[in-house]
Amino acid sequence: MAPPPPPPLPPPPEGARPPEPAPGPPRFPTSIPGAGAGPAMAFPRPRPARPELPRQRVQSLQCGQGAVRAARFNADGNYCLTCGSDKTLKLWNPHKGTALRTYQGHGYEVLDAAGSFDNSQICSGSADKAVALWDVTTGQVVRKYRGHAGKVNCVQFNQEATVIVSGSIDSSVRCWDCRSRRPDPVQVLDEAKDGISSVKLSDHEILTGSVDGRVRRYDLRTGQLCSDYIGSPITSVCFSKDGQCVLAASLDSTLRLLDKDTGELLGEYTGHRSTTYRLDCVLNEQDTHVGCASEDGHVYFWDLLEGSLALSLPVGQGVVQSLAFHPRLPCLLVATQGQVTLWREDTFQPEGDPGT
Repeated sequence: MAPPPPPPLPPPPEGARPPEPAPGPPRFPTSIPGAGAGPAMAFPRPRPARPELPRQRVQSLQCGQGAVRAARFNADGNYCLTCGSDKTLKLWNPHKGTALRTYQGHGYEVLDAAGSFDNSQICSGSADKAVALWDVTTGQVVRKYRGHAGKVNCVQFNQEATVIVSGSIDSSVRCWDCRSRRPDPVQVLDEAKDGISSVKLSDHEILTGSVDGRVRRYDLRTGQLCSDYIGSPITSVCFSKDGQCVLAASLDSTLRLLDKDTGELLGEYTGHRSTTYRLDCVLNEQDTHVGCASEDGHVYFWDLLEGSLALSLPVGQGVVQSLAFHPRLPCLLVATQGQVTLWREDTFQPEGDPGT
């Protein structure tokens, strides 16, 4: 037999308030009071901070190598290499202004160098036509690669440091196997009609700039070659960090941004002077600005999208020989004559300064 239903609750006395419901988990309002039936209110998102550009000099390295032909950060930006006209290569901690080691073994001036991603090896190219592989710790030459018929302007490691890619005034790009004892290159790229001035590598691509006025991109996965004609001799090329664009500097005092896949011209940047020397171009660490060395003692930066000049930085007398941007920070290496300077953003406080 079913139990009888509970008796109904007595009605509340006249004037009494109804009981409040038991407290539950807090709830967010589904509408904003006073908003009516219109669309939900949108709060503006905070704008990201404007990227800063290097404006203050924080270190000066008196290299003692004659003219410094190139200054290059290592993969993580903690160290740098300087290439001298006195045939030497030097390793530095540029943030502290400390020279760590000198490498000697080339027969003529050293024109370019690069460090492996694990910081254990260095490769260098020289006017003696040789590519050298160095042990960072011992300072000794592990191997020399000979095969170029002219001075070696540029060198790069692949990401695993198993291959060195070199570009020469002899119009060829050569790939050398670091693990093999064979003296010959494993591949020769000889499509250029004049000297190779610049080489850059991504995980599966080789990018080259040549005095014949062409930017060439070799896709190692498909074996394809893409060539874009600029017209003026190319002095430097580089990939954007997102891998979608290519930046090229040339001797008509113009910097050009190209779509990597289509070759479409995305932007042109002018205002610097580049008519005679092989000058570097860079993108900053956030891909928001493009920069270039100049023959008038300045480094110039432009807004990548707007094309407007963002900074004209006076860095020294005469030609700016080399330029390198830190991979992660607003930090710039500049070589002028026999000196390398390190530049940081205005808000940077060197160690030991008040407020650090």
